[in-house]
Amino acid sequence: MDRIKYLQRIGLREDTISPDIETLRRLHRAHLLSVPFENLDIHWKRPIALDVDLFYRKVVVEGRGGFCYELNGLFNELLISIGFTTRLISARVGRPDGGFGPEFDHAAIVVSVAGREYLADVGFGDFATEPLRFAVDEEQLDSNGVFKIEEADGEAFVVKKQVGDEWKNEYLFTDIERELAEFTAMCDFQQYSPDSHFTKGKICSIMTENGRKTISETSFVLRVDGRPSHEEAIRNEDDFALVLEREFGIRKYG
Repeated sequence: MDRIKYLQRIGLREDTISPDIETLRRLHRAHLLSVPFENLDIHWKRPIALDVDLFYRKVVVEGRGGFCYELNGLFNELLISIGFTTRLISARVGRPDGGFGPEFDHAAIVVSVAGREYLADVGFGDFATEPLRFAVDEEQLDSNGVFKIEEADGEAFVVKKQVGDEWKNEYLFTDIERELAEFTAMCDFQQYSPDSHFTKGKICSIMTENGRKTISETSFVLRVDGRPSHEEAIRNEDDFALVLEREFGIRKYG
């Protein structure tokens, strides 16, 4: 992995980087502003293997994005190369019925900085803009909402986001260090199973300075300050390809 090129991909310079909390915050935000969350390879029939070299080629060399295993898997390597102490963790994504998905449903990162720990996640789509302090029951105001981490059953933790007067479960995680290879079975499920939400439709989404832009198989939506400011219909594959290249700089190839 070429760290300088990776940093250039997210708009940062090597001489501004050091393993401290301010750098972690800048890296996290810059990554979200530069690298989209997308599942396009699944629909373009390009197998996703859990290999950091492949992640680097896709995200940095080809200017693409990816989903959690790719984005957080690669970001974790960047943090380590800078000198941060990290551990990759497994999470279970919250469901509408109040339950959670299976183990290894999602990958995130815990980062240790100056005696404190932070939850970093650049692979969960519309999530926190900056790393969350790994502090139980502490409400944390982020530019993308209010979050908190609660204990669950004494051995796990739930990340929640305030939605109106309620707290929505984002995901549940255990603070156990994992190897990237441990996510293989769930990565295969996510990209091949008809029961996976990733196989049900294409999506590409990226944070902007004041909102988010997202393309799906039916529409492109630009949101500013939490509200739609522009929307256009996606009628066919040609529309999708045109908007994908115009808004995200991604072209289907091969």
